[in-house]
Amino acid sequence: QVKLVESGGGSVQAGGSLRLSCKPSGYFFSSNCMGWFRQAPGKEREGVAAIYTGGGYTYYADSVKGRFTISQDNAENTMYLQMNSLKPEDTAMYYCAAEAYYCYDGHWQREEEYKFWGQGTQVTVSS
Repeated sequence: QVKLVESGGGSVQAGGSLRLSCKPSGYFFSSNCMGWFRQAPGKEREGVAAIYTGGGYTYYADSVKGRFTISQDNAENTMYLQMNSLKPEDTAMYYCAAEAYYCYDGHWQREEEYKFWGQGTQVTVSS
């Protein structure tokens, strides 16, 4: 049974950094699109970043470009989201997702294209 486990969330002041991890169990990286989504209270879930594990191509939402970096460690079978210069508007529950066939042309932002989801990790940024 595939399970995605996120960790690394927490509370931080504006301008601070956090690194989220997504560790799959029962699943090993293959050539597919893996992503990070977030959902703030009262808002819809939105795509934050994605990586195509077959070639390392990365994709970002405009709101996080230049501040967040998505990466993968094949040896550790783990995906990361390094979040720098955090803002209060980054406050949300962050979810990792795996096994979308494609990342390009906006596919990475479509929740329905991902097969597996984690339970989420909370990120709170105070001003």
